[in-house]
This record gives sequence, C-alpha cells and structure tokens, in this order.
Amino acid sequence: MANTLSPPAAAHATRAPRIVIVGGGAGGLQLATRLGDTVGRRGLAEVVLVDRFPTHFWKPLLHEAASGHRDPASHTIEYAAQAKRHGFQFVQGDLQYVDRAQRVATIGAVLDADGSEILPQRDVHYDDLVLAVGSVTNFFNVPGAARHALPLENVEQAEDFRRKFLAACAKADHLAQRQPEQPAPPVWINVIGAGATGVELAAALRHASNQLAAYRFKALTPDRDVRIRLIEGAPRVLPVLDERISARTQAQLAQLHVDVLTDTRVAEVGPDAVTTATGERLASDITLWAAGVAGPAMLRLIGGVALNRANQVIVTDTLQTPDDPHVYAFGDCAACPTAGAHGFLPPRAQVAHQQAVYLSQAFARRLAGKPVAGFTFHDAGTVVSLGQAGAMFQTEFGVRSRSLIVDGPAASGLYKFLYRKHLFSVHGVTRALLQALGHWLQSRNQPSIKLH
Repeated sequence: MANTLSPPAAAHATRAPRIVIVGGGAGGLQLATRLGDTVGRRGLAEVVLVDRFPTHFWKPLLHEAASGHRDPASHTIEYAAQAKRHGFQFVQGDLQYVDRAQRVATIGAVLDADGSEILPQRDVHYDDLVLAVGSVTNFFNVPGAARHALPLENVEQAEDFRRKFLAACAKADHLAQRQPEQPAPPVWINVIGAGATGVELAAALRHASNQLAAYRFKALTPDRDVRIRLIEGAPRVLPVLDERISARTQAQLAQLHVDVLTDTRVAEVGPDAVTTATGERLASDITLWAAGVAGPAMLRLIGGVALNRANQVIVTDTLQTPDDPHVYAFGDCAACPTAGAHGFLPPRAQVAHQQAVYLSQAFARRLAGKPVAGFTFHDAGTVVSLGQAGAMFQTEFGVRSRSLIVDGPAASGLYKFLYRKHLFSVHGVTRALLQALGHWLQSRNQPSIKLH
C-alpha cells in the first residue's frame, strides 16, 4: 500500500490543513474549484478531489446522453485539467475505507479494462473530509430489478442504455421492412418511476425515435413500432410537484404517445416483462429504473458515521456529522435537515449547488478563525424538460399557495440556462461562454441525435 499524501496538518504544524473532497459530481467539483481558487491558491489549505472516474459529466443531462441527444464526449470536464487551472489536486480511485481516528481515507486501486493494476491502493490523510458521492439507484428490493432493469447513474450506464435503445429501434425497423403489410409486435421500452428523471427520459426517447426514423430507420413508424411506457406507483406523474404541473405534463406525454400508467406498483422485473402488484404482465424489451435513489453502499465503510434508512449520511445544519466535526457530507448522499420544518432536503442539483457555495465560504471562515452560521436552502423552483415539447417550471417547491407554473419557451430557456449556470460555476464566465459557442457551432454541423 502506498501513502501518496502525507499525514494531516495536526502532525506538522508548518503545513496547511488538507481538505479532501470525495466525489466530483456537480457539488463536489464546484466545491473543489471554489476552494482551490480561494484558500488553495493562497496557501491557506491544500485541496484534494477524489473520484473514481477521470472526467465529470453533469448528472441532470444523463437522460439526454441516454437518448442520444447529447454526446458526452463534448460535455465532459477533465478533473486533472480542472485541478491544474484552479489550484487543487486530483486523485483517481474509489473510496474504500475511512479511519476517522487517524483521519485516513483509503483509495482503491485503479485497474485497466483487462483488470491489470494501473495505480495501487493508496492512503490519503486529511484534516477535513467532505463526502459528495451523490446517490445510486434504489431498487427497493423488488425481485429482478437490480438484475434486469438498467440504472441511470453515470455516463457509462447512459451509453449502455443508448446502445440498447438504438438496437431496439433497428430491430423494429427491420421487422417493419419484412412485413410492410402486417405490423410486427412493437418494441416496448418501460421506464419505471415518473419523477423528473423518468418523465424527462420518456419524452426524450419519443423525440429520439422520431429523429431516428427521419435520419436512419425509414420503415419505422415510431408511435406504432416503438412503444414507450412510463410506470408510476403514485396517483400522478411528478408526484412531489404541484398537481397542476403534473396534469400539464401528463397531457404533454399523451401528445407524445407515451403510455402512462399511474397507481401501478412494480412487483417483479424479468428479462422480457415487468409484473405489477396486481399480477399484470407488461412486455418489456428494455427496462430502466428511475423510481428512487439512496446513498452509495460505500458510506457504510466510514466507521461510526450515522446513516438514515436511505443510506444517507446524517448531518447538522453546518453539514458536519454530529459525532465528528471533521467529516462533512452534502448533496444527494447527505440527509440535511430542512430549516424550520421536519424532514430532510430533497436530492436535487440546486441543493448541492447551494451547499457547495456555503461550504466554500464556511471553510474560508473557519480557516480565518471566524464563526460559521448554519446552511439555509433557498428554493429557486423546479424545471422539468420535455425535450422538443418544451419544459415545465414551478417556483416555490412544495408550497402550492405561492407556486407559479410556467411552461413553453420561457421554461425551456430556463432549463437550458441551468446547465450554462453550472458551467459558469466551474469554468468562469469567459471559458463557459467559449464552450457554449463551441457547442452551438457543433450543433449547426451535426444531426440533432447520435446515430450510431
């Protein structure tokens, strides 16, 4: 085992304290960038970012990668390049174990595609450890779900789904050519869970099937040959949002010829069918699970840190664990109390963004010996994309009396701006604008969907 980074500052009074951030998602990358630009460059702290992958992709866009509307290769950020530009270090690998007594995080070996070791297991000493590892799919112990339903957690899984979807469309096109007078049985795509991810993916897949028919699969009649079914256990789609936005969204999905089943609980997932709680068997060529999230299993490897039932790290309003002030958690992996109310903040990108900003300021204040107030979330509303059909925007999440529902071009523009806002936060205005220009020029010269 190789110790790649030295013991904490407590053992060497002349060295700046080390802040180790595990997880380079939207929140983790933003926090590392902000800390590197401030306390890192001034030598007040050493900032280290750890992630299993070498690149970052903004998770709210995964449904676009899965449908082929966005090429991940053009929208990834190299952690090593970001670290060089913004004054922090990058260490690649999985978090394997945390020794809180010694303040040591063990990072797993990095292997190549053949299983050969590229980097050995390493120990990273820390003064403060920040967990920003996001969430994983929660299959709720439904039989067959983990084996037969695809998750959508990262670019690799999005690409896996896209290839399967493309193959399904090719199969449907071939059958349509062979039997032009007699329609063949359709290809069924089942999306389980009608929250934001499920709704956005279902809409994107319908647009994708239409575009694939226009560009490549000429015999395909998408509405007939590629059936998309959205399954939700609650009485309506987008169940945590205002009933008005649910109704409008369901109407839009109907126009897109997406079959929506509400009040339908999934009891089992098989290789070619989904079985409901009432015993109904629904044919399925591809099943994707978007019905819930939980904290990653590796959080159990941090000895003594309290977790809730969703496997999230329980934190105080300063995003520190109650039993160890040197361990922080934020974003989807953290159970952060809601100010002035019961319960925890939901796993949303804007929560992680605001917590990253808060933590960057909190660390700066602590290093300067100043007091730190608790985190307060300010809801900026919720946007759900329906692709070419537009978007839905709701202000004041969960407060119907103060909610404003906006759809159409204004909501679509806001949805697109959210990604640019993320790029501004990690690249700065100049680089983000140049990247936006590059993306626009690329879009003028290529099909609107990935065709292979």
